[in-house]
Amino acid sequence: MTENINNSEMSVGEILRNARTTGRRKRELQTIAKQLCIREEFLQALEDGNYKVIPETVYILGFARNYAMELGLEPDEIVAKIKREMGIAPECDDDDGKKEPGCELPDNTNNTNNANHKFIDGIKKSMKYVRRHWIWFTAGAVVLIALVGGAMLAGASSGEVTSETPVVIDIAETATNDADVEYTVAVRERFGTENSENADVILQATQDSWVEIKDRGGDTIFGRVLVPGDVYYVPSGNGYSATFGNAGGIDVWVNGKLAPKQGDEHVRKSGISLNPSDLVSE
Repeated sequence: MTENINNSEMSVGEILRNARTTGRRKRELQTIAKQLCIREEFLQALEDGNYKVIPETVYILGFARNYAMELGLEPDEIVAKIKREMGIAPECDDDDGKKEPGCELPDNTNNTNNANHKFIDGIKKSMKYVRRHWIWFTAGAVVLIALVGGAMLAGASSGEVTSETPVVIDIAETATNDADVEYTVAVRERFGTENSENADVILQATQDSWVEIKDRGGDTIFGRVLVPGDVYYVPSGNGYSATFGNAGGIDVWVNGKLAPKQGDEHVRKSGISLNPSDLVSE
């Protein structure tokens, strides 16, 4: 449950620090930084109001939103207040009523929470089904054990399998699509692993960067700040596009080969086509 911000005289930094250090849930900054995958120095900068430490406005507002949610504060109020402190228009609108670059801050927290709830509900339903039909599952397990045991005994008696018989595993069946990718930065964490076996395009952060992936219909399927070493497997097929908050901080690999950079360092670039043919140089 989020808390409304009632003390308008307090700065954003004071509100964040007060929420973290008072009450029953006092927490260390280092602990929260690890949970949010945000550098401790950036969270400290938010509490100190030293926004120059954070490279871009999109990061400042994105980090502030996630930090507020973690502390149980109202994220929209925190973001609005920090915009006022930075002298940004309330809605980041220009004279034509259009959003200024860097002001669109996608937040996949709700999508993530919904996915987690669906996953947990699926587990509960599965366990309920197993409890209801436990007799059949038990019988099936007994039959399977008997069949495996019989096969092992038959093999041992015929001499086809012995304790010295080597077991050969075909690594080609277990290898992921990035087996031949020579990453420039040691892999830290992998995202989109459900796409790893078929991904033609793989992204890796060499610097902190916001990364947002949209499908052909314009729906966001992934969005978060990647830190150096983080990898994301793009689903196979065409029609996917990306936004890089720090275009020069993202390596793009296409079929195991490093593609040209999609922009300069600390430059936000949107509408990047992730079609393999569009990423490789001609």
